[in-house]
Amino acid sequence: MLRQATSPEVRERIEALDLPFNRWGLDPYGVSKAHLGLFLTSLGVLYKHYFRVRAHNIQRVPSSGPVMLISNHSGGLPVDAGMILASMFFDHDPPRLAHGMVEKFAQNWPFLSPWFSRVGQLPGLPEHAKRLLTDGRVLMAFPEGARGTGKLYRDRYQLVRFGTGFMRIALEVGIPIVPLAFIGGEEAIPTVYHAKALAKLFKAPYVPITPYLLPLPLPVHCEIHYGEPMQFSGSGNEPDDVIEGHVAKVKERIEQLIADGRSSRSRNLADTP
Repeated sequence: MLRQATSPEVRERIEALDLPFNRWGLDPYGVSKAHLGLFLTSLGVLYKHYFRVRAHNIQRVPSSGPVMLISNHSGGLPVDAGMILASMFFDHDPPRLAHGMVEKFAQNWPFLSPWFSRVGQLPGLPEHAKRLLTDGRVLMAFPEGARGTGKLYRDRYQLVRFGTGFMRIALEVGIPIVPLAFIGGEEAIPTVYHAKALAKLFKAPYVPITPYLLPLPLPVHCEIHYGEPMQFSGSGNEPDDVIEGHVAKVKERIEQLIADGRSSRSRNLADTP
C-alpha cells in the first residue's frame, strides 16, 4: 500500500540514494524505502506547491561523503526541517537523504514517533550524530533547538543562543559544515503566544498560537540559501572559548545568509504578478 502511494519521481530518486538498502528495502538505521516513498511524496507536494520553496546554491552541499547542515530554526513547527530535507531530495543532484535529530519530547508522540526512524530521523543523541557522519551521511542540525522554533513573530529572524555540541562533533569526526538560512518560516506560522496548558497536555515545550488561533502553516513562499562549506580544525576537545569562537563564526555566517535571503525573497515577491 505504501509503495502504491509513492509517486514515480520519488520512487526513482529513492533508488538513486547512496544508501545500503537490503532486499527488504531497509538500511542499517531502519530507514524504509516504502515509508520514505509515502513521506517524500507528501513532502514534495508541500515543498513544490504549498510553500513553493526555492533552494539557492544547493550545489554547495557535497555530492557525497559526510556533511553537517546547520540552519536557523523558526516558525513554531519544524516546517524548516521538512523543507530542507525535501530540498536535498528533490533539488540536489544526486539526491541525498538528510538525517535530523528529533527532540526528546517528540519521541513520545504515539502516531509520529514510529515513523521517525523509518524516514531517517533519529533521537538527538551525540552517538547517533557521530555514527551517521562516520557512515558518510548528511546530518541536519539546528543549534538554536526548541528555543528557535519557539520565537514569537515579533522576534522573527533574530537568532538565539547556539548550542556548541554540533561543533565538537564536527571537529571530532572531521567533517565540513554547510551553513544555511531558511526564509519564510516566521511568516508561515506567525506565533504570537504560547499555550502553556496545551503544551503540558502534549508534553511539548510550547504550543504556538497564531493570530488565526490554529498552529497551521500558511501557504507562504519560502527560500533556502546554502552557504559555502566551512571547515574547522581540531579534535573536539578544545577549551570552551575556542569552540564558542568557531560557533560564533557559523552563527555570523547564518545571520548574513538570513539578511541576504530576506532581501532576495522580498525582490522575488515583488516581481511576482
